[in-house]
Amino acid sequence: MNDPVMAIDMHDRLASVGLRYRLFSGGDLVESTLARVVAADLATVGPVREFRWYKGRRFYSGWYWSSTTGGLVAYESLLELARILLADFDPDVSGIAAQPFQMREESARVTRRHVPDLLLSHRDGRVTVVDVKPAGRLADVKVRAVFGWTAELLSLRGWDFEVWSGADLVTLANVRFLAGYRRAFTVDTDLCPALLELADAQTSVGGIERAAGALGAPHVVRPVLLYLLWSGRLRTELSTVLSAASPVWRAEQ
Repeated sequence: MNDPVMAIDMHDRLASVGLRYRLFSGGDLVESTLARVVAADLATVGPVREFRWYKGRRFYSGWYWSSTTGGLVAYESLLELARILLADFDPDVSGIAAQPFQMREESARVTRRHVPDLLLSHRDGRVTVVDVKPAGRLADVKVRAVFGWTAELLSLRGWDFEVWSGADLVTLANVRFLAGYRRAFTVDTDLCPALLELADAQTSVGGIERAAGALGAPHVVRPVLLYLLWSGRLRTELSTVLSAASPVWRAEQ
């Protein structure tokens, strides 16, 4: 940015936006500003908003164990859980935080507040803030106003903003299935190097399983193969239903 006046105006606005987050350990609330907060500090925060469970609640809340963070990530709906699953599956994502902070900006006319649904940290240093909203709600005037305000502020901070309403159902079903094998301690990881070598000569899930007959029984080999697909060391086509015929190749090193 070459205009020093514009740079000062931008910093002043970011400094005027209050930002509140909750430490995961201890649960203490921290007050900061959008200008001052360190992105890395938000990667491991707890939900800033308290979760409530009660009979008749319209949304399904819970906790998801993330292989990316090695800890629990909260979700307030199944749609939110789906976005968390995709983030956990993404090898470029290094951190996932739910309801990471509350932004607050006051003016002479109005006070605006918003708690985004997710904050994703990326291995290249980028930050993506995500709001999850059903497609049918995106035309709502109030929703659009909040998202527009959020996107404007986050762009000044240099962060990306994403509004997510769902993914291809087959892709999501495949990722949800592979997530069952995301815990390394539940599979025989000693077989990983051998299976990766077999992938250099085989072109399908079934081909690797057949070639791995000497390594162990199918009920031992298959979980390791699916773990390698989840962890991204092996890749496949996710837009079609995962099967023995699914193509497999090594991820680029």
